[in-house]
Amino acid sequence: MSAMKSEPVVTMEGRPAFGEPVVEAAGLTKVFTDFWMRAKARAVDGIDFEIRRHEIFGLLGPNGSGKSTTIKMILGLLHKSSGRLSVFGREPSDVSIKSRIGYLPEESYLYRYLDARETLDYYGRIFGLDRRTRVRRIDELLEMVGLSQVRRRSVGEFSKGMSRRLGLAQALINDPELLILDEPTSGLDPIGTRQVKDLLLDLGRRGTTILLSSHLLADVEDVCDRMVILYGGRIHAEGATTDLLADEQRTVINTASLDDDAVHDVEETLRRRGLAIDSVERPRQRLEDLFMGIVEKAQAEAEKTSGALQGGATASFLSGEGDDAVEGSSLIEALESDAPKPVTRVVEKAAAAKAAAAKASATESAAADDAVLDDLLEGGSDEEQGAEMPATDLPEAPEGHDEGMIDDLLGGDSSDLLP
Repeated sequence: MSAMKSEPVVTMEGRPAFGEPVVEAAGLTKVFTDFWMRAKARAVDGIDFEIRRHEIFGLLGPNGSGKSTTIKMILGLLHKSSGRLSVFGREPSDVSIKSRIGYLPEESYLYRYLDARETLDYYGRIFGLDRRTRVRRIDELLEMVGLSQVRRRSVGEFSKGMSRRLGLAQALINDPELLILDEPTSGLDPIGTRQVKDLLLDLGRRGTTILLSSHLLADVEDVCDRMVILYGGRIHAEGATTDLLADEQRTVINTASLDDDAVHDVEETLRRRGLAIDSVERPRQRLEDLFMGIVEKAQAEAEKTSGALQGGATASFLSGEGDDAVEGSSLIEALESDAPKPVTRVVEKAAAAKAAAAKASATESAAADDAVLDDLLEGGSDEEQGAEMPATDLPEAPEGHDEGMIDDLLGGDSSDLLP
């Protein structure tokens, strides 16, 4: 079970205030060597950064810039060559911090013969979650990522986008304090991409610390508070997202639509100051917003789809409602323990009926055996007693069988019965 999270201090903007560093790196370096320990590749080259509690931190860079290597060192999957690295104030290899981390790798490593529910249940067991907690979280997560209608389908039949959705649910099953996502939107359609970004914003407002690694600029731009930009294993830019993206060379003024005369007046004012209007354009909506609008309209018109759905709201245990749900479940269980259990009574009646039938059958069998013995002991006419008994009435004794044993059983002389 993950450690209890501290309540974040909320700022005036509604976001939690950043706290103490969760991840600290100083001079972090990773050099891959060959068999003779000769340097083969310097994947990470002396980088310094820190990830503070309650922030969404972006690790940006092209392929081969050292993002995944840095993440694997934070997780303790790779050992650093030099420098300093700590996670929750401990060495990344410390087992005690593993339950506080959720991780989605660049490629989703899932067991293809398990279905979606079995997959999440497996990871829940690894984190030591009790059965009731696992069942509640699995249902909420599958609904959240839009896979509730394919929960019994084998993972091997999933598309890459559906596998990424299930991988994201797996990373959240333990309600982590530090969520590490390596290319989380890889393979996702625009619906899934938008959903992941909305989820990260929801988790950020709750106070979860998130490390997002991506080479897709829009992903980082939309959700991250701070970022570093890597190239060749080195940091080439770092800082708050708003500061890094600010264009100091231009000014944008938003206003209601202007007619030609108003534009001419503005242009005359700028000319007196030695400036000019570069262009006049009508604002455009983003393609993502247009796409989502079309999809939402189709869903409102009840259009059917055989793929993943858009997904539901953030799971209650991720949005801070999990404790209340646990208390409610405990109360319901307590009430149910005192209530009659009709299902149990039905099972008990069925078992009693089965036992009675078995007893009756045994009684009938015993009565039939007694009747046969009575006929043998009491006897009929003299001709009947002297007649040879059919083989079906009394089996032929095995060779060497003790006749005295049969005498004891029948209470008399067996000489007239045996050939």
